[in-house]
Amino acid sequence: MSELDTKFKNLLKTIKNYAPKNDLELVSLAFDFAKEAHKGQKRMSGEDYIFHPLATAQTLAEMKLSPAIIIAGLLHDIPEDTNYTLEDIRKNFGEEVSSLVEGITKLGSIKYRGIERYIENLRKMFIAIARDLRVILIKFADRLHNLRTLYALPRNKQIRIASEVMEIYSPIANRLGMYEMKGQLEEEAFKYLYPKEYNWLKILIEEQIKHKEKYLNKIIKFVKQELENEGIKNFEVRGRIKQLYSLYKKLLRHDKDINRVYDFIAIRIIVKNVPACYSVLGIIHKKMKPLKGRIKDYIAQPKPNGYSSLHTTVFTPEGEIIEIQIRTREMEEDAEYGIAAHWYYDEKGSFKPNKKTNWIEEITKWQKELSENQKFLEKLKIDVFQDRIFVFTPNGDVIDLPYGATPIDFAYNVHTDIGNQCVGALINNQIATLDKALKSGDVVEILTNKSRKFPNPDWLKFVKTSLARNKIKSSLSKRTLIDKFLKK
Repeated sequence: MSELDTKFKNLLKTIKNYAPKNDLELVSLAFDFAKEAHKGQKRMSGEDYIFHPLATAQTLAEMKLSPAIIIAGLLHDIPEDTNYTLEDIRKNFGEEVSSLVEGITKLGSIKYRGIERYIENLRKMFIAIARDLRVILIKFADRLHNLRTLYALPRNKQIRIASEVMEIYSPIANRLGMYEMKGQLEEEAFKYLYPKEYNWLKILIEEQIKHKEKYLNKIIKFVKQELENEGIKNFEVRGRIKQLYSLYKKLLRHDKDINRVYDFIAIRIIVKNVPACYSVLGIIHKKMKPLKGRIKDYIAQPKPNGYSSLHTTVFTPEGEIIEIQIRTREMEEDAEYGIAAHWYYDEKGSFKPNKKTNWIEEITKWQKELSENQKFLEKLKIDVFQDRIFVFTPNGDVIDLPYGATPIDFAYNVHTDIGNQCVGALINNQIATLDKALKSGDVVEILTNKSRKFPNPDWLKFVKTSLARNKIKSSLSKRTLIDKFLKK
């Protein structure tokens, strides 16, 4: 059996493992169609082109996506790179598949030269995502395989493609809660953008793993035994190593001292349901002393992109410090695949936008409203491509804001009237100025005066979010109209 046939057989096996009832005949027909369409084409690596769409489809199958998405992955390069058309795909594989392939094709092939010169492609991308979120999943899988074969390209192209992934695709994956995909994209891009740092970190990790592997296995065995002793059933305990680029960013904040990164190696406990999560947390704390201030309950208060889990950092019996994550199987799939996990449970492959994806709808509204590219870009930089923080209302609701957001941004995110009537703010029960930058975990209470109807124009000097800025401008415009009317 050839390497190509072996890889295709593995694709079918992967799909069968999570969707045994699916008829895979159409997947086989799509593979044959793609193989014929790309016949004679080679990649820069020297391998037959068909290996690329097949690798794309394999990634989509590993995300447990529907056959329609996987078929679109097999066919995604055909309209642009072969003599076959979208109409040929529509005739052979139907409207749904051709629509997905068309979505990928419409993203265009403009070469990345930095985010400022990429705006039209960004507009196209967010329109495509808003129409059908599945398009970006295929694009992620496509980009991931491109990164894994970057070794065959000249250095300038390696940097260009890796920069595009790090600056565009990784932040979008993060906003969609696709941490596994984000990590894989960053890992591959990291080695080309910062080769010295990557190699240094690889050596450092290898040394640390040699030192900690026996200790980690010992702790896993200890945790398993204690949970069994307490009557916990149907659970899984495994170790995990922090993804390289994420670890690198954290090391930069700690003077490159890996001993100050407590979640470099962590233990993950998968249990059957939410009550079991809390039972396990109680057992862990009974057996190992928790580190003060390091217990995070993302089950009671999930992150806005849907991430749910219990995190605790504890002292092991040997006095070492280790992070333990506790979650259900569904939470684990959500954490790995984010928005993609929702298609696993729906054979039709449909998905309806919800509050976790409302930001995509907002972006498509802006791109229609904003004719100036620079304004559109500035909004994107803040609302998509900037690091996010998670801030709490006094009732425990989580508000998702960009890094550097202020109490005024928070107020308008809660409600327009709260923003307009704001006269002060308490951050963690302490009086704070309205321009103070918030931090993840802050509890923010907005003090209001109901007789106040309009915002302070000076707020425009420091607010970060386009939502707050637009609402302030809208309210000030209303005040101007009212003043003109009253003068008459």
